[in-house]
Amino acid sequence: MKYGIYTGLAFVILSFFCNSNSSAQQSPEARFLNLEEVIEIAREQSPDALAARHRYRGSYWRHRSYQAGYLPGLRLDATLPNLNRTIQAITLPDGSDVFVRRSLASSSGNLSLNQRIGLTGGQIFMSTGLERIDLIREDGNTTSFLSTPINIGFRQPIFGYNPYKWEREIEPLRFQEARKRYIEDLETISMRANNLFFDLLLAQINIEINTLNLANNDTLYEISKGRYSLGRIAENELLQMELNVLNSEAALEQARIDYEAALFRFRSYLGIENVENVTLIVPAERHNMLIQVEAALEQARQNRSDILALERQQLEAESEVSQARSESRFNANLFAVYGLTQTADNFSDVYVDPLDQQQLRVGIQIPILDWGVGRGRVRMAESNRELVNTNVEQALIDFEQEVFLRVMEFNMLDRQLMIAAKADTIADKRYEVSRQRYLIGRIDILELNIALEEKDRAKQRYLAALRNYWRGFYEMRRLTLYDFKEDGPITLNFNEI
Repeated sequence: MKYGIYTGLAFVILSFFCNSNSSAQQSPEARFLNLEEVIEIAREQSPDALAARHRYRGSYWRHRSYQAGYLPGLRLDATLPNLNRTIQAITLPDGSDVFVRRSLASSSGNLSLNQRIGLTGGQIFMSTGLERIDLIREDGNTTSFLSTPINIGFRQPIFGYNPYKWEREIEPLRFQEARKRYIEDLETISMRANNLFFDLLLAQINIEINTLNLANNDTLYEISKGRYSLGRIAENELLQMELNVLNSEAALEQARIDYEAALFRFRSYLGIENVENVTLIVPAERHNMLIQVEAALEQARQNRSDILALERQQLEAESEVSQARSESRFNANLFAVYGLTQTADNFSDVYVDPLDQQQLRVGIQIPILDWGVGRGRVRMAESNRELVNTNVEQALIDFEQEVFLRVMEFNMLDRQLMIAAKADTIADKRYEVSRQRYLIGRIDILELNIALEEKDRAKQRYLAALRNYWRGFYEMRRLTLYDFKEDGPITLNFNEI
């Protein structure tokens, strides 16, 4: 029975468009689409798909930048040249200051290699450099060079906040969240494409329903005029039949307007251009699935980006607490350098017998009196952490409740679709029986109108049930990121994005 209903609907739609828009069907600009094809087009080229793709690419390059930050970085700093002609104050050996005109040109270059140490939050570096100074004098120019063949050192906060430690925990989680969110975005697009599909499908079927109703009412009106001339029916019944024809004409015109509006939204969202007419095929497949709540919850906890987002929020709150505590107590920074250097008037001598140089600096920060500023920041960070934890707990409850309710709703949709399909079949048969009985004068026009209205309402309820079923199917995919039809998690080849 169900297969016959689906086939009948498809036949009705195709028959209408073959009869009413035969020129469009013969045109290469006409197109037939089923639900899967519409969703595939939407996931590939709709505005939402393009936006989701660019959001993911932004997250991808952010993650790549984070990874690159822990690789050695090579940097060149150079000044070529620096010309300086000024009058400056200098101090003489006797302690007096005089103004002297200076003219010089300087050039420098420094090549450095840096490496983060994520575990400790420090940094090691190695560099080499060369400087040149040319003094411009009236009695002749002089040149001097300063070389630093190699410098090796490190910077290390001893008790300070280590942002690298928290970054190494948060950023991979953020990237996994972005991947899950991209899959969710595509499933959301599938749901919207499903809605647009059924909007247009309903508009198509409404045209067919109203076309058939107009044809039937026009036929009945012609018959009623003959029966009225024979005195077999009253004038009010004839007028009611004429009113039915006029109402059918108005309903058909409105259905055509609704179809054009739905078609415009459909083509605009899917990015389908140069297509005058789109004919949709009624979905004929039903999955007959019964989803277990516990299985859905388990898959949702494993796959949804919301769970990763909540975990990330907790880590970020802990990071803020750690930073506030570090900045409110004793801190020390260690800086040490060992290298070689040499100076000479000739470039050939500047790298000969270099001298060693060392530098060691330990800086400390001790908050003696801050009037409770540091303590207040710690309390604010701790309070924010507790707020985040509370929100996370509530979000988890809401998350599980949403999954539970949607699963229970989906499990009832299949039964509702079966009932609506059966009611649609019965309403069609009842109208046909009522029509035949009216023709032989066994019932009046009121009973026939009631049967017609029930037929149309049953068709609308069936399409609404079909729409809800497929919406629920794609909503379960979005909520769990799990394909219960194929019995596997929903995955993508992210290398192709």
